Amino acid sequence: MRKIMPYLAGVGYASIFGFSFMFTRRALEHITPFHLLGLRFLAAALALSLLHLLEIVPIRVSWQQFKALLPLAFFQPLLYFPLETLGVQMTSSSHGGMMIAAIPIFVTILAAVLLKERPSPLQYPFILASVGGVIFILAMENQGGLESNLPGTLFLLGAVLAAACYNIASRKAGKSFSPLQITWVMMVIGAIAFNGIALGQHVSADTLGQYFKPLAFVWPQILFLGILSSVGAFFLVNYTLSKLPAAQGAVFSNLTTLISIFAGVTFLKESFSWHQAVGALVILAGVWGTNYFASSRKGNLEVEI
Repeated sequence: MRKIMPYLAGVGYASIFGFSFMFTRRALEHITPFHLLGLRFLAAALALSLLHLLEIVPIRVSWQQFKALLPLAFFQPLLYFPLETLGVQMTSSSHGGMMIAAIPIFVTILAAVLLKERPSPLQYPFILASVGGVIFILAMENQGGLESNLPGTLFLLGAVLAAACYNIASRKAGKSFSPLQITWVMMVIGAIAFNGIALGQHVSADTLGQYFKPLAFVWPQILFLGILSSVGAFFLVNYTLSKLPAAQGAVFSNLTTLISIFAGVTFLKESFSWHQAVGALVILAGVWGTNYFASSRKGNLEVEI
């Protein structure tokens, strides 16, 4: 049981993230992107603070440790979430989840360069296949007169790259910091940065007194995204990446993609075009092959708590 805990954690975070695109899409109907991010991470930081005050989860982070984790927090949440939120706003929940399928590919590439976790020869064609799937989606959206979606797709691609860098940074940080310490710093940085931007926007528009007014419409989304998706899921992410090789830990993005597409099409009635379906199949096939041949290598499945 102890050996499969990282895998159960991976399934858990991927399932939560899969529905987060739908909740984000719904919240953006009533609130601006940075305002949503500010309230989301404020809820996350307050939830963690409450758990700490109740002595349910002790959080001990020194100033030196806080500064050491700032580079990780730059990739997530500071870089990833604005790109993801803007991308989902311009495209769709299912499209956002589909693009996230490319994260393990970029993680595998970066892990080979930075962590010396090099792919096997059988992994390379699958890496190229998934990257090709992303390029195919971009090309078809531009050619098919969907230029309005192209910026959103590029934002999502930027989010994928930021997430891949975060996976590598978290993998390295996991050797010196606990998953709870990493999660705490991420939530605090996100709350400070995004609320600072959102407050500045409200001051500029002379609407500061209405800062918390949207909560009447989006409080279910804020609770899901702030507490379950930010605190819960990211704790599971950091735990998984502290126990598994970077590329192997990122494989659970496959499940995130499938759930997000299901949620978008089923609950939001989003369309799903043929070129997205083809691109998704190519990406998922590439991700599967990349991680299948990675996990079959000797030692990759030897997990200890």
